[in-house]
Amino acid sequence: MALLGCAVASGARSFNDKLLNRPYADLRRWHLGFSVGVHTQNVMFTHNGFVTDDGESWFMEQPSYSPGFCVNGLISFRLNNYFSLRFTPGMYFGNRDVRMREVNTGAEERQNIKSAYVVLPVDLKYAALRYRNARPYLVGGIMPAFDVTKKNSDIFKFKSTDMYLSIGFGCDFYLPYFKLIPEVKFCFGLADILQHDRPDLADDPGKYKFTQSLAKATSKMIVFTFYFE
Repeated sequence: MALLGCAVASGARSFNDKLLNRPYADLRRWHLGFSVGVHTQNVMFTHNGFVTDDGESWFMEQPSYSPGFCVNGLISFRLNNYFSLRFTPGMYFGNRDVRMREVNTGAEERQNIKSAYVVLPVDLKYAALRYRNARPYLVGGIMPAFDVTKKNSDIFKFKSTDMYLSIGFGCDFYLPYFKLIPEVKFCFGLADILQHDRPDLADDPGKYKFTQSLAKATSKMIVFTFYFE
């Protein structure tokens, strides 16, 4: 009976191993990969109630969102069975379509602001127990971002550096040769990205009224990516 029990246990163990793709992948200390995805950029304006000498009061908003493209590398360091530290440097290409509306007359101006961010996210990942070939997780961290696009003399100018606080969720799917990891992440800008000092508008003071109407501007992103690890 003992021999029969051992044979059954061994057979069950072998059967379960065949059901699991890459059963020992999570035991490795280091993991490398890359990701591709899409994102939207949003800017939140805080107004200060400024009124021009002509009695104009301007309100700024971003009424619509345009999808952008992002690509990242992946370096993951396993801390224990549940936690890992991730570094995912990459590039985010996108734009913001900002609308300026005068409150009294309804007059409008628009500006499309393009960006190309070099991002250096550092995240702490908490993964639940693996169930068959899936393992959901939560992730959170910080993301420094550096805009490398050439700055022109526009109505608004945003600073080249920003810092985001990010939080998200995803799921590791274990395929026979790699892990496919869809992830959704929400990024909240912590700094005022608006350039308030605009000496480049000295010859066109009519455009400066838009910047004068704002106390600050902060950025947000929603990112949807597929990691391949």
